[in-house]
Amino acid sequence: MGSGQVTSSVPSGTSEFQGKHVTVAGLGVSGVPAAKVLHARGAVVTVVNDGDDARAREQAAELEALGITVRLGDGATLPEGTELIVTAPGWKPDKPLFLAAGKAGVPVWGDVELAWRLRGPDAAPWLAVTGTNGKTTTVQMLASILAAAGLRTAAVGNIGVSLLDAVLGEERYDVLAVELSSYQLHWAPSLRAHSAAVLNLAPDHLDWHGSMEAYAADKGRVYEGNQVACVYNVADGRTEDLVREADVEEGCRAVGFTLGTPGLSQLGVVDGILVDRAFVPDRHKNAQELAEVSDVNPPAPHNIANALAAAALARAFGVPAAAVREGLRNFRPDAHRIAHVADIDGVAYVDDSKATNTHAAEASLAAYEPIVWIAGGLAKGATFDELVAASAKRLRGAVLIGADRALIREALARHAPEVPVVDLDRTDTGAMLQAVTEAKRLAQPGDTVLLAPACASMDMFTNYNQRGDAFAAAVRELRA
Repeated sequence: MGSGQVTSSVPSGTSEFQGKHVTVAGLGVSGVPAAKVLHARGAVVTVVNDGDDARAREQAAELEALGITVRLGDGATLPEGTELIVTAPGWKPDKPLFLAAGKAGVPVWGDVELAWRLRGPDAAPWLAVTGTNGKTTTVQMLASILAAAGLRTAAVGNIGVSLLDAVLGEERYDVLAVELSSYQLHWAPSLRAHSAAVLNLAPDHLDWHGSMEAYAADKGRVYEGNQVACVYNVADGRTEDLVREADVEEGCRAVGFTLGTPGLSQLGVVDGILVDRAFVPDRHKNAQELAEVSDVNPPAPHNIANALAAAALARAFGVPAAAVREGLRNFRPDAHRIAHVADIDGVAYVDDSKATNTHAAEASLAAYEPIVWIAGGLAKGATFDELVAASAKRLRGAVLIGADRALIREALARHAPEVPVVDLDRTDTGAMLQAVTEAKRLAQPGDTVLLAPACASMDMFTNYNQRGDAFAAAVRELRA
């Protein structure tokens, strides 16, 4: 969710929350606005929060001034009389609070569920996107395409406009492009999107979900009740399996996207052209040109897949082909997503600090050849054998940083023993300059030095943004 600035008033008539005892689990960017909205609708709100730091006390004071009860340092106990819990998306399902709620028959909603239920009668439909990687880029591409078609839209969910602001604010939208995480989908039982896409599935957040099966099932919730299209990745059969398992409205279609030639009811690529064989008359014989690969920025394979998924959702909403092309041309990716930093002595330096897991790093590595790879950080329980085996032939060399770099070094020794490896025994932020310097030494003209860490950043940096900024600064220093 976004900031706590919810620009809504209490609706006329009796609110379904009037007098209802609601517990909000967690402060932060989702809990604070949820508490305010519920309180404004007459609920008796109690906020519980595990932490009791300065930021939490500041937020608590703001809510208590409105008459909302806040319990800091006590996120485990179910407040007496609770009839509903609204939770921040990151709270794990096995927390004692939720176990107690289950025994007491108290329902648990997430912030997405609350926003969904608070929509007005003329609410904008949702085009939803989930997946292990590529969600934010795809949603931003989708919003750009929708805007190019003249539609009032916004990128919402984990990015852009807060969902509560989007559904309760004064601005009226024709359609919303919604990014949804597996956490949010877990706590959104009644969500029913117009159309939705699962971009890909790879092991991630398994400590939260408990298993890959549970993680996939939560991702698959995005397809429940879809009206027009369930968009899946032809290259990832697990996404199509989720479509088969979904309970959708009659007439809703399965629509695939592929980097190859599209089959029936698919979008794909033919001779450098993005084409649609799903939303065209007589799709058995015809295809519609949507855009050129060169219209996608940057035209890396995984980003073309993102563009096809965005185009499929837009086409499901009736957007014309010309708007797909214009929207993709207008789109500019966020920082630290396969961002070209500079060319020095014939070597390209590319920042993909956002590649915080092996699946994202594999997609990034597939976009270039040959590569000097800068990798490492916090592995979060990941293993690297599959990633290294798939990418070995592309590697000129590797420079490893971070707390769990040994895991990558060992995978390189097993699957790419001929690749030279520089192992930097440092976890300070200054290590990035040394890493870039070593990568420059290994690189040859025509190579790409690629920061695609395959790991989280918090062992050395505040977040992946700071890590990417450090890489870019180091590259600039090299060039100086």
